[in-house]
Amino acid sequence: MAFSAGSGDNSSVQATINVVPLIDVLLVLLIIFMVTAPLMSHKVKVELPKANVMNDDSVPPAPPVTVAVTDSGAIFWNDQPVTQELLESNLSVTAQLSPQPALNVRGDAATKYRDIREVIDTAQGQGMRKVQFIAERERR
Repeated sequence: MAFSAGSGDNSSVQATINVVPLIDVLLVLLIIFMVTAPLMSHKVKVELPKANVMNDDSVPPAPPVTVAVTDSGAIFWNDQPVTQELLESNLSVTAQLSPQPALNVRGDAATKYRDIREVIDTAQGQGMRKVQFIAERERR
């Protein structure tokens, strides 16, 4: 608190806080932080390796492969019935293609999710990266 010198007949304590020195200190601290903050960021130069990116325009996309699962658990590869073993071999051959085609999975409305999940797990286990689902739009 600031006190007044008793020059007059009433020498009492002044009850106000002098905030001017506080503002001066805060402005000096603000300037110091503004000057030192850019110096605190350390930049490390790293030379990244160059990637050999193939131009997507030069290679046409492969047509997608469709796997359908019926409610009875039957599996169809592009509308041709297949067994689980034949599905695995087809998926492993398709996964080796470059560019790799997308795998579209269709299921009946009554198909159990367990059957569809088995097909998806098999596809991912054989190396398929693009697994998609096919559904019908709602009719209004």
